[in-house]
Amino acid sequence: MKVLDRDFYKRDTITVSKELLGKVLVHQTKNYTVAGRIVETEAYLGPEDKAAHSYGGKMTPRVEVMYNQGGYSYIFTIYGMYQCFNIVTEKQGTPQAALIRALEPVENLDFMAMRRFNKVYTDLSKKQIKDLTNGPGKLCIAMDLGKEQNKIDLCSSNGVDDIYVYDDGYQDFEIEASPRINIDYAEEYVDMPWRFTMKGNMYLSKK
Repeated sequence: MKVLDRDFYKRDTITVSKELLGKVLVHQTKNYTVAGRIVETEAYLGPEDKAAHSYGGKMTPRVEVMYNQGGYSYIFTIYGMYQCFNIVTEKQGTPQAALIRALEPVENLDFMAMRRFNKVYTDLSKKQIKDLTNGPGKLCIAMDLGKEQNKIDLCSSNGVDDIYVYDDGYQDFEIEASPRINIDYAEEYVDMPWRFTMKGNMYLSKK
């Protein structure tokens, strides 16, 4: 198992978004460890990208973490209730990020199931199993990722509330590229093929 280091994240956002597929996202505290394999990502290339929060060089308290060097968590709220987990990419001052859109559950499935459906994993229906982590809001609930985990350095442990990504060598998949989801406001950037998925995986947010 190799934990991804700073150099992995400080690269071109498209490359990072593709290469995150197959890697395992971990949220670890003193009380639990939960993990899921990344099966779907989206690249956001602000300030040129009209779908990015940092479009046009926008700098607000919410997006300031995007201006950090790659390897930090950027978590924001959508629809007033759901969280989205992103990983900052590129060098310092280049506000880009990769959104993690879907995971395949790997570790502590009962924890995920209880958080999503208040059931142990073996009591879930087939639909509930499929719906466990197949979307950005769903995976944040299952992985217990919220505002408290915003701006965490994925490359440095604090021993209390850690997030990191590791590579276990899994490569048995094909990558597909397609337009990103729910960005109708982004004009000509709507059709950019910057959504990357693990072909055929049952946990994709949208086929």
